Amino acid sequence: MLVDDEPANLILLEELLQLKGYATVSARSGDEALSLARASRPDLILLDIMMPEMDGFDVCDILRKDTALQTVPIIFLTALDDDTSRLKGLEMMADDYLTKPFNSRLLLAKVENILQLSQMRSQAVSSQFNQQVKEQSKRQIAAAWEANEYLSEKFHLFVPEQLLERIAPKGIESIQLGNVTEEELTILFCDIRGFTAIAESQEARETFEWLNAFFTKMNDCITSHGGFIDKYLGDAIMAVFDQPHSHAINAIEAAVAMQESLQEFNASRQKYNLPDPVNIGTGIHTGIGMIGTLGSDRRMDSTVIGDVVNTASRLENLTKIYGCQIIVSESAIVHAREFINSIIPNSKESLLLKCNLEIETPESMIANSGATATASDSPSNNYYYRWIDRVIPRGKQQAIEIYEIWAASSPDSQAKQLTQSLFDKGVKGWQSQKFVAALGYFQQLIQQNPADTVVSFYIEKCQEKLGFIPAKSTSKIS
Repeated sequence: MLVDDEPANLILLEELLQLKGYATVSARSGDEALSLARASRPDLILLDIMMPEMDGFDVCDILRKDTALQTVPIIFLTALDDDTSRLKGLEMMADDYLTKPFNSRLLLAKVENILQLSQMRSQAVSSQFNQQVKEQSKRQIAAAWEANEYLSEKFHLFVPEQLLERIAPKGIESIQLGNVTEEELTILFCDIRGFTAIAESQEARETFEWLNAFFTKMNDCITSHGGFIDKYLGDAIMAVFDQPHSHAINAIEAAVAMQESLQEFNASRQKYNLPDPVNIGTGIHTGIGMIGTLGSDRRMDSTVIGDVVNTASRLENLTKIYGCQIIVSESAIVHAREFINSIIPNSKESLLLKCNLEIETPESMIANSGATATASDSPSNNYYYRWIDRVIPRGKQQAIEIYEIWAASSPDSQAKQLTQSLFDKGVKGWQSQKFVAALGYFQQLIQQNPADTVVSFYIEKCQEKLGFIPAKSTSKIS
């Protein structure tokens, strides 16, 4: 941009610069120069000083205060040849100061040099800015990734990964109401006995403290056996075992591990202000379940629904009636046996191989009960089982066979093993409706092992049949 109030000077500069390939615009006053500069930022300004109304120094001062134009190179081109004017030009931060009449070659050299320097500075600033932007972007991306990982980690605390794989196969953003899969699963329900009485005897904070410690131990047992917790139901746990082919045996082994871990928890219960040991009951059932999202568009939850869930819950309730720690359905036993057969053919060590479960009558089931389970490599999976009853779950028409499972480390484990044959005779008598004989066997059993709650249950049942005590309805799962 050329700024001069003398038209002849402008014409001379235009011809000189245009011959060298420069594009020029001209202004005849300071105001016009400022308007042109703001409308189209020039690469260089050749600025006269002595002009009416607004001189070159004023124009330069205004440009240097304008953030959009303050870096535009300025060469004063003036007739003022005194040191004072030169000094003032430098103080105004002009890039150069040339006097008239000027040397054309010198002027062109100055213009070329200043433009090259300006371009180099612009490139350097742009490069530095781009580098800063890149570094800032990297930091922002890293921070966002870290935040995303943190949120994802926290999200998994509420929705297990196994559920996310089903309800959000393409990432969290793909979660939709109604996403569902149907598959064979094993469900484990665990409930704390007498929780209400315990909670009433404590401050709420104390209850939360020991509950969280208890749930942590139970969760470790469940996850280490391939399961995951679907939800905590106050003082209860609903866990899902979904690994193909092994989900039933995994659930059984997890339940045994939970009983053993509970012994460790109870050993240190005093620090939680628990005067008495905590006891739990566990129900396990295998069947078809629906895993998906349930609720509304505004509030949904991931869950598992189906008869397999309901039945497992009923079996957990039955542990209160029979006094058992773990009750397992026939379908879970059958599924576990099939898995054991597939990995340990003709094994003599497995509980589930020694028990022939393809049986038509309860009597043959009883005859094959009472074997030791060492089905996996884990030493914690040393446990026993026995058939205990045939029940009709609420809402079903067909009865199911149920089994008691207990850890070999439980206090009355040896007594149950030693009295197994007598227990079989008692149940055979019960099934053949020989209630007097059955009662005799069970009374012998209770003398040898007073802690056997299933025997106590059958003694009461026999006494009801014989009219010794009023009958109670315990034939259905409630």
